[in-house]
Amino acid sequence: MKWEDNRRSSNIEDRRGETGVNFGSNNNSLALLIPIVKTLLGTKIGRIILIVGVIAYFMGFNPLSLIDGNTTSNNSSNKVINEKTDDKSAQFVSAVLAQTEDIWSKVFKMYDLKYVDPKLVLFRNSVKSGCGFASSQTGPFYCPTDEKVYLDLSFFDELAKRHDAPGDFAQAYVIAHEIGHHVQNLLGTLSEVQKAKQNLSTTKENQLQVKVELQADCYAGLWAYYSKKDFNSLEKGDIEEALNAANAIGDDTLQKEARGYVVPDSFTHGTSAQRMSWFKKGFDTGDLNNCNTF
Repeated sequence: MKWEDNRRSSNIEDRRGETGVNFGSNNNSLALLIPIVKTLLGTKIGRIILIVGVIAYFMGFNPLSLIDGNTTSNNSSNKVINEKTDDKSAQFVSAVLAQTEDIWSKVFKMYDLKYVDPKLVLFRNSVKSGCGFASSQTGPFYCPTDEKVYLDLSFFDELAKRHDAPGDFAQAYVIAHEIGHHVQNLLGTLSEVQKAKQNLSTTKENQLQVKVELQADCYAGLWAYYSKKDFNSLEKGDIEEALNAANAIGDDTLQKEARGYVVPDSFTHGTSAQRMSWFKKGFDTGDLNNCNTF
């Protein structure tokens, strides 16, 4: 996907710095330190060394660095590498988000409607949203209460490694799908579905939710249609990447991998075939009216 020269969205809310304190490396150092302290306390010279160590600590020198200096150095190097990867991914997300803003503003205008840009929140590990707390294990999600998309960039690694769906356009498909839920929210679809679910059984609720997700897939395909038509963003193999991602995260595929069998009544997103079909329909037609999964 060609995206480097595209504009960046100003609707990114970066909360990646809001993480809990990681005591992992310090605990490793302390574990190594305890037997050493016990030994030093047994001699006069040892006690002097401990006192010097305490004084050095309060002067700004960390004695633990003598114990796990290499580990600390390696962790720092890994952190720099991860941050560089994260920064490039964040730039990519911002560029894709900006494109969805331009495309959906254009589509809404065709129907005499006004598109309101959502916010996209980048986070690590866990996040507080208008829909409650969520962890990275939840995956990317849209919260209609605060009209924000939430994304932990580590999901892209999971998409590539665990689900065997690599590629930047596969990642763009995920973003476009969540933006599809925002479109549903603006059009009133989500509120209508929520009302309809109140008197339904769990099975019927799931069936209705599948239609919501498949429509978001169709909207993602519609975005891809205009991404190619108006921005010339697509490269050879991009649509295959998106279809591969849709196939990889179908309910039947995920359940087969996890359980070895499928339970159709528990489906909430649709089968792999359904997800690919509706994405393709949006991409082939570029017509909002053709995305009526209900």
